[in-house]
Amino acid sequence: MKTNLEIIQSIYLGDAEQNAKNLQAILSPEFEWREAAGFPYTGTFHNFEDVVKNLFIPLASEWTGFRAQVEKFYDADETIIATGLYHGTYKKTNRAMHAAFAHVWTLKDGKIVKYIQCADTRKVWEAMDGG
Repeated sequence: MKTNLEIIQSIYLGDAEQNAKNLQAILSPEFEWREAAGFPYTGTFHNFEDVVKNLFIPLASEWTGFRAQVEKFYDADETIIATGLYHGTYKKTNRAMHAAFAHVWTLKDGKIVKYIQCADTRKVWEAMDGG
């Protein structure tokens, strides 16, 4: 059986499509997903379809090479924190972005029950606004 740390690490392996499949397999049937206030795709979601529609599809269609590059994981038993940088180029402005993030994952019985995103949203908006 995988540890909570190994479960979360598996989300960040592979390309975006594989990451989504890995994520879907380990989400609890009931979960809370919160994108940071101020993030362009902010919101609280409770099913995988809403996460895909409101987050994954816009990221894939509006950005080139958008990815979350984890620099460090912190293991606090049922809570795993991943910190790192978002990278990508916003298609409309052709501006690159490098923004710090922290992802806080809470698991129960090997399934994700809560996700909270913290991010340097200003860096994201600078790429999107062209300024």
